[in-house]
Amino acid sequence: MKKLTFLLLCITTIGLVSCKKDTIVQSAQNIVIVRDVTPNQWVLSTNGQTYSADLAISAIDAYHVDNEGTLVYISYNNGASYIQLPFVYNVDAYSYEVYPGGLSIDIQSSDLQNRAPVRPTSSVRVKVVLIATD
Repeated sequence: MKKLTFLLLCITTIGLVSCKKDTIVQSAQNIVIVRDVTPNQWVLSTNGQTYSADLAISAIDAYHVDNEGTLVYISYNNGASYIQLPFVYNVDAYSYEVYPGGLSIDIQSSDLQNRAPVRPTSSVRVKVVLIATD
């Protein structure tokens, strides 16, 4: 009886040790797009309260707008450092809007005191990160 119990215990141990669970995770790849926006690309709205710069990005489609995420960063020192949008600097509020085919970066006054926003006087680098989902 001891031999039979020992034999069953050995077979069970070998059977449990030989089982292997493989976990395969395939994550979607994020897309990083870097563009430079020149001072003449900033367009003032008709009411004079918003500067906008439109960036055409074909990777942004309706599925991305509805189901995925977008992060936007701006750099005034040629990419040495980035600031994530939205943010406020010197009373100007920087924000963005994502739509199929691209995105728009807006600069507006944050304190609503009839102050026109300041247009960037030099080229700014914009980094767009498209966060993919499965």
